[in-house]
Amino acid sequence: MSFSMYQASVPVFTRSLKMLSNLLTKAEAHAKANGLKPEDLVEARLAPDMYHLTRQIQAAADAAKFGAARPAGVTPPSHPDTETSFADLQARITSVLEFINGIGEAAFAGSETRDVALKTGSGELKFNGQDYLLSFALPNFFFHAVTAYDILRHKGLPLVKRDYLNIG
Repeated sequence: MSFSMYQASVPVFTRSLKMLSNLLTKAEAHAKANGLKPEDLVEARLAPDMYHLTRQIQAAADAAKFGAARPAGVTPPSHPDTETSFADLQARITSVLEFINGIGEAAFAGSETRDVALKTGSGELKFNGQDYLLSFALPNFFFHAVTAYDILRHKGLPLVKRDYLNIG
């Protein structure tokens, strides 16, 4: 039995977006329990030239959205990056989960060889679907997901590896 592009994308993104949602729930509870302003967490960053937590969540959500949509050849919804609160970020994650889980497995048929092109600040990148998913979309998603986790750990949340792996 072969491993499909669908299996390598939608379930992986789904599990990890749920992990990010769980981290945000813990962050909001931590802020309330410790008298912190929510913006002290959603605006936190690891270094001055790095994205803050909000942008890390937005970027991870976008990586999942595009990581499923581009190989499947479907148009993703637009998200204008206006989130400023935990509730806004949770809504963003929910929207992306609904979208990617609405892409049927059949849409991924032949997607490993489908042409994928994306524009970046330094020019256009071209891939076949499999290379896009495995060498760009998944690594990009996990970069932003782990950075979100790291920001929250840096801000004192008592998170452990099990929280990141989303294994209870």
